[in-house]
Amino acid sequence: MTKCIVAALQMQSQDNLEDNLRQAAQLMEQAQQAGVQLVVLPENFAMFAAGKQLETAQNLAKIQQWLSQQAQQQQMWIVAGSIPCATRPDGTPVADNKVRASCLIYSPQGQLFGRYDKIHLFDANVADQQASYQESATFEAGSEVVIVETPFAKIGISICYDLRFPLLYQALRDKGAEIIVVPAAFTALTGEAHWQVLLRARAIETQSFVIGAGQSGWHSATRQTWGHSQVIDPWGKVLAEQQQTGSGLIVAVCDLSELHLIRQQMPILRHRRLF
Repeated sequence: MTKCIVAALQMQSQDNLEDNLRQAAQLMEQAQQAGVQLVVLPENFAMFAAGKQLETAQNLAKIQQWLSQQAQQQQMWIVAGSIPCATRPDGTPVADNKVRASCLIYSPQGQLFGRYDKIHLFDANVADQQASYQESATFEAGSEVVIVETPFAKIGISICYDLRFPLLYQALRDKGAEIIVVPAAFTALTGEAHWQVLLRARAIETQSFVIGAGQSGWHSATRQTWGHSQVIDPWGKVLAEQQQTGSGLIVAVCDLSELHLIRQQMPILRHRRLF
């Protein structure tokens, strides 16, 4: 199989779990009707509300059951954005009443196939209504680079702020990534300035397809996200982009034969010298 149909779900998640899951289910049904094989949900898809990470983590089993059912019903691979998890991958509890921002991957058989915990935490000041972001106050950083092997491609996992750290993406390429996913909730300010250029840069430098699935719109009186979910090819071309604010769906075809040709004609891994 050299081609696969992928989709990025763009959402405007709020502070109601049931409403958010209903919104995601409707979009995944649309994706299934379009023949999608791999769907990527945005960061915080199940709950987007400050101070509710531990509460959401307590609903992890319910969210996992829902994801498993959706994967089976829609017969597609699901990259489940990010969910707060109160335990580490080895089963030990996260210390200090913190959680991890975990991306769970489900197969069409409904099996949990992989997990990635966000490595780079967004501690930054931004000139918007929220002004200060301190993810490390609530989250514990992960440490493992994760690849998931599917029948059509090797999928590299990253989350949002990870996008600014090219060494992670080089590590994903070194592990064989062909499609790299970026569930995100970029702020409106940073997204307008940097989102697409970073997605394109990561695609070009790793010679991989990159799928950016974003939150979009207002989530509270102070929190606004950029959206503009998109799929980029290994040459840096934008294959699909969601221009509208709010929830929506974009679909694109990833042709792995084009990826292999680009890597053959410009073998940058062989030419790398610094490390």
